[in-house]
Amino acid sequence: MSNMLDLDNLISVLKNVVVKNRVPFSLHEPCLAGNEWKYLKDCLDTGWVSSVGKYVDKFEKALAEFTGAKYAVAVVNGTAALHICLKLVGVSPGDEVLAPALTFVATANAITYCGALPHFVDSEEKTLGLDPRKLVDYLKDIAAVTDAGCFNRQTGRRIKAVVPVHTFGHPVDMEPLLELCQSYKLDLVEDAAESLGSLYKGRHTGTFGFVSALSFNGNKIATTGGGGAILTNDQEQAGFARHLTTTAKLPHRWAFVHDTVGHNYRMPNINAALGYAQLEQLPDFLKRKRSLAEKYYEAFRDFEGIKVFKEAPFARSNYWLNVLLLDENYVHLRDNLLVLTNDQGIVTRPAWTLMSKLSMYKGCPKMNLEVAESLERRLINIPSSAGVA
Repeated sequence: MSNMLDLDNLISVLKNVVVKNRVPFSLHEPCLAGNEWKYLKDCLDTGWVSSVGKYVDKFEKALAEFTGAKYAVAVVNGTAALHICLKLVGVSPGDEVLAPALTFVATANAITYCGALPHFVDSEEKTLGLDPRKLVDYLKDIAAVTDAGCFNRQTGRRIKAVVPVHTFGHPVDMEPLLELCQSYKLDLVEDAAESLGSLYKGRHTGTFGFVSALSFNGNKIATTGGGGAILTNDQEQAGFARHLTTTAKLPHRWAFVHDTVGHNYRMPNINAALGYAQLEQLPDFLKRKRSLAEKYYEAFRDFEGIKVFKEAPFARSNYWLNVLLLDENYVHLRDNLLVLTNDQGIVTRPAWTLMSKLSMYKGCPKMNLEVAESLERRLINIPSSAGVA
């Protein structure tokens, strides 16, 4: 029997899943239940706390093994990882880079750090990420492919790359996107910041593009406090990424010689120690988070006007952040629900403001964004920590 969208009843159901006699209940908090103290103490006892140390090597190796990538390069945060990824594929000042309007601001910022312009594209509701089929139709109208690459006929600028974001952990439909990139000579750079542990047709996200970026911020499924990583299967590019993120310093016993403009982006050993302990627990985190997603789905199954977002048939999501989607005729209740839940100690939040609406990006090129605009109005994130399940 269906219920009309009664906010008091909805909050009651939400409490039954998450509260467990504890408030406030955050959106996503770290679960530090393994060897974190042991490995951090080892760093302190030995004095290896900066960007050189055994835990950086251990963390990178474990991350590569878990994702199936050949190489992982640990850096200070996900934004730095994406910045370097874009530089590795040759994104240059004046280029355009296709990216979803529905994303965290770091995606657009990293493009801007390269002197390039974000070119905002629409999302699809079945994945919450970039819609490759709609993007193909759009490029047919505005793009010209030459021997020199893909160019925007309206602006004259080169369209160098596309950055799919696996939103809230849900994989983008990658096969048609890979075909698009081949047809239009676009480099694929995955923003997998939110999707550690997520699979597309059995293959880990972040292993489809030439390079990809991960995040290990404090609110991610596994954390290093602050941190990120670059994934690639190319040995030369992995080495260059390490070089660029270590201020481009040439190896020498004492001389400080740098051969290009580099970045001080390498992850400290003490952060990697925390991350290594987290990766040891990651399979359990994933199991618990998927269990929580199923509990939400069952709890809200009979509600009219709202649904819990579920992974696409081709995906196995890490369910980094669980999503409630309001029907369009109930969007006027969104802010009321946000106020009521947060007032009662259950942290919820809306989707990010679309990048195309932010003051610094309003002038950037964009396609029709009707699905992203709809998702922005209707989407609510609810508590998703592994500790809930």
